[in-house]
Amino acid sequence: MDAEPGTGRDAHLGDSQDEAATAVPAIRRQQPVPERIRALSTITDPGYVDLFTMTGGIPDRSPEQWARALFEDAAGRAGQFVWRVLLGLRLTASRDRVAGWQIAGRGADWIRLEARSWFLTGHLVVQADDEHVSLATFIRYDRPVAPRIWLPLAKKHRQLAPGLLRDAHRAGSRA
Repeated sequence: MDAEPGTGRDAHLGDSQDEAATAVPAIRRQQPVPERIRALSTITDPGYVDLFTMTGGIPDRSPEQWARALFEDAAGRAGQFVWRVLLGLRLTASRDRVAGWQIAGRGADWIRLEARSWFLTGHLVVQADDEHVSLATFIRYDRPVAPRIWLPLAKKHRQLAPGLLRDAHRAGSRA
């Protein structure tokens, strides 16, 4: 009798590509955020910073491709609702933006996206190589009301960020 799919028993050497596509990558939240990541944001005194790192990059996928997979594909309409409605971010749809976020900086292995509302400024930094993908969120409180709005949403953000990374990885593995 054959083994059930996905159990790993009686696997053939040629199945490694299928296993890679279905493997659940490890994701960890890093605190404190390392200085090398903090240096990628121009926000000098953020009120909020977090960093999630996934082990399991996709060879030859650029940081911009990761950002598009994370924020356009995985976050999709739900992300747009949070960003535009709940946070009031001024996003503009354009080919030279990612999910409406301005591309404000980039390097060989990272990209920084920026957006502002009337009460806060946000930076999303994606750093990627063939083995790891990191998503850092930086929030600057521009008005006293900002932490009262962001901090309840931050709890949900921390719950959802690992799933965004997994969804973007799954989509890239299938491509």
